[in-house]
This record gives sequence, structure tokens and C-alpha cells, in this order.
Amino acid sequence: MTGPRTNDCAVSTLKDRLTEDLRAAMKARDTTTTSTLRMALAAVRAAEVAGAAKRELSDDEVRAVVAKEARKRREAAETYAAAGRDELARKERSEEEVLTRYLPTQLSDEELARLVADVLAEGGFSGRAAMGPAMKAVQARVAGRAEGARVAAEVRRQLG
Repeated sequence: MTGPRTNDCAVSTLKDRLTEDLRAAMKARDTTTTSTLRMALAAVRAAEVAGAAKRELSDDEVRAVVAKEARKRREAAETYAAAGRDELARKERSEEEVLTRYLPTQLSDEELARLVADVLAEGGFSGRAAMGPAMKAVQARVAGRAEGARVAAEVRRQLG
């Protein structure tokens, strides 16, 4: 068995959960989930060995890798759909759905707008020149619940 467990057999880290779910998908012969989780775990392992020395990623870092992979699937699905390759687009969307199970619930547009407005008011940010510091403050609050492009667009809109 991989990773530490508690008495209720809950998996302790996101990477362990991905591994356990991969095993379950293999036993269930769920090819889409199996291939998607293998790809996600390969991306996590690649991130672990990137840099000067191999290291274990934190749950937040693993979540960021999974989010990046989900975004790749979404973008590929859009590209395939635009090119009329509906079968490939469907495959990419189903892989994205598998990956989104491991990500926090995304903020709605209204929730994101409210959160950005609150952060801008608290920090006293105004004008385009405050974009960098405002983004840093907002990203800290968003904590992976919205894509950076969405956050940047909302901050830009509210800063004027």
C-alpha cells in the first residue's frame, strides 16, 4: 500500500488519492479514467523531478499540476471542436471531467466579481498601475478556485 492511512482508510494526500483511484479504475476496467489518471500521475512525477533535486510535491502543488492538465484538456477540446473533430473533442472533455473531480469547486462569475471587489477595496487598489499587486492579493484569496485568465480579466475590468 502507498502512503499513510488513518483508521477509516481515508487517503492522506491528493497524490495517494489519485493512485488509489487509478487502481480502482483499473479494476473496474474504466479505460477513460485509467488513462487520464495515469497521465495526471505522470505529470505529477515529472513535476517532482523538475529542478535541481527530486522532491515530494505538496497537495497544493499536485492540485496545480492537475489543474494545468485539466486546462490542457479543455483547450484541446475547444481546438478539436473548432476543427470539426467531435470524437476527439468528446474524449478530451471526458478526460477533463475526470480531472475536475480532484479540483476545488470553481467560483461563479458573480462570486469572483464580489471577491475581486472586496480585495480591491481592502487593499485600496485603483488604476491600471495597481494590476500586479492587485493580482497577487486576489490570487491569494482565490486559491485555485478560478483560472488565472478569468481572475486577470475581472481585476482588469474592475480596475478600469
